[in-house]
Amino acid sequence: MPALAAGIPAVALVAIFLAHSALGYGFPAALTLERAFPLSHRVELDELKARDRVRHGRFLQSLGGVVDFPVEGTYDPFRVGLYFTRVLLGSPPKEFYVQIDTGSDVLWVSCSSCNGCPQSSGLRIPLNFFDPGSSTTAQLISCSDQRCSLGVQSSDAGCSSQGNQCIYTFQYGDGSGTSGYYVSDLLNFYTVTGSSTSNSSASIAFGCSVSQTGDLTKSDRAVDGIFGFGQQDMSVISQLSSQGITPKVFSHCLKGDGGGGGVLVLGEIVHDDIVYSPLVPSQPHYNLNLQSISVNGKVLSIDPEVFATSTSRGTIVDSGTTLAYLAEGAYDPFVSAITEAVSQSVHPMLSKGTQCYLITSSVDGIFPTVSLNFAGGAAMNLKPEDYLLQQNSIGDAAVWCIGFQKIQGQGITILGDLVLKDKIFVYDLAGQRIGWANYDCSMSVNVSTTTSTGKSEFVNAGQLSESGSIRTVFYDKLMLSCIVTLLIHLSVLYTSLFL
Repeated sequence: MPALAAGIPAVALVAIFLAHSALGYGFPAALTLERAFPLSHRVELDELKARDRVRHGRFLQSLGGVVDFPVEGTYDPFRVGLYFTRVLLGSPPKEFYVQIDTGSDVLWVSCSSCNGCPQSSGLRIPLNFFDPGSSTTAQLISCSDQRCSLGVQSSDAGCSSQGNQCIYTFQYGDGSGTSGYYVSDLLNFYTVTGSSTSNSSASIAFGCSVSQTGDLTKSDRAVDGIFGFGQQDMSVISQLSSQGITPKVFSHCLKGDGGGGGVLVLGEIVHDDIVYSPLVPSQPHYNLNLQSISVNGKVLSIDPEVFATSTSRGTIVDSGTTLAYLAEGAYDPFVSAITEAVSQSVHPMLSKGTQCYLITSSVDGIFPTVSLNFAGGAAMNLKPEDYLLQQNSIGDAAVWCIGFQKIQGQGITILGDLVLKDKIFVYDLAGQRIGWANYDCSMSVNVSTTTSTGKSEFVNAGQLSESGSIRTVFYDKLMLSCIVTLLIHLSVLYTSLFL
């Protein structure tokens, strides 16, 4: 029997647009986000599940504006990849590739004194190291700084007994981890108004990693750091929104077929079909109250307590997880219902304990629709491709397997990219709710932003950066700025030496 392989392939390129609405500008600002995947890199399903387990162990405890990530590439659950963005930090700005992680809060990058940090990346990207001494705007954050105090409250920061320095240590599920200290420096980006652009920056606190262990030291998928998109006070989203630079809402729509692509925005995607469910209060992650599961319209016989939220239970929406995971008490009834619904049309088979099916036609005409039913009457309707993974064919038959996995002995349900693709998702942190709607993510989306006048306006995020002109203009301006700065320094040096 052929071995199963899973993951996500290709390259997806995205751009961020932030906004200065509270300052009266109402413009989006931009970073670049990429999703890269090593080609011809196929891994066992068990390995992919292990990597997801590592990421799950990594979960750490309204204004206007738009952030737009026009995505390129494809979604293929049989290849491994990750989302990452480019951020420009310091003065002069230096570029860093950081993984987008909605399961943690802090932005951190490798620093020049780092022990165990990878020196090269299999993602074919250059790795950089942040040096606070080389940035004219960098400042160390002390224990008495209010930002450090907020980080201590959310377990994102601590205080060093030496030097009164604000520090952090993040330990992950596989034993890997990172530690370092916090610095304050400029996050550089640009604002867009119509067809014109202008450079902007904001002071943020982020981590300077001096030690990395375990999986973080491996070079195959190495990046410069991690960009936490959580909702705690130390996250960049919280910092920028508290300064009035960005909204406290972000959205994404990831295309799952064909040429791939999609959109990820800091801002609220608006669509008539979006339904909302409230976030579970006082949780560090994006927890929703899943109440039941339906297959072909029939509610499965699952004790509602299986989905109850506690410190080690509940349903988490996480775009950084490749697969999807069901609480142990829900997994077997779910798989049994799917198998029963297709038993007359396909040949069921097991592969390394995973339920698979041999089929000779399209899954859409055979497999049932699945509905995840959440609090507030919000249903998330899943197509077969949202809960199945396709494997290599056997003869003339294709092998499709259940993409939902079971975490033994755990009551956690995690909705990863397998489920999230081909849907608009809105994370309304100000309103403490998450919304979604099935959508063709190859299409542009409308994003609502409230200007300084209080008027709601709409930005067509999909078309805002289809051409590379905006990004090119930004880097052209950045290069020009650096050249001008260099000429000024040379002029001063010349004057001091010869006059």
